[in-house]
Amino acid sequence: MSMRGEVISEEYKKMVWVHDREGKEYACYIDDLKGKIKTKEQLTDEEKKNCLDLNTVLGDSW
Repeated sequence: MSMRGEVISEEYKKMVWVHDREGKEYACYIDDLKGKIKTKEQLTDEEKKNCLDLNTVLGDSW
């Protein structure tokens, strides 16, 4: 039996999704945001580097 689903599930639980004013979505680890959920505009440059712009993965039409 593969543990892949369990590993992915545990990582998923550590993430938050941050939206900006234009409606774009970013996936970030909550630990990288110092435990505080923020808007994209409130993120520091260091925090932004650790987030993934989901629009580049899924495309604008997602």
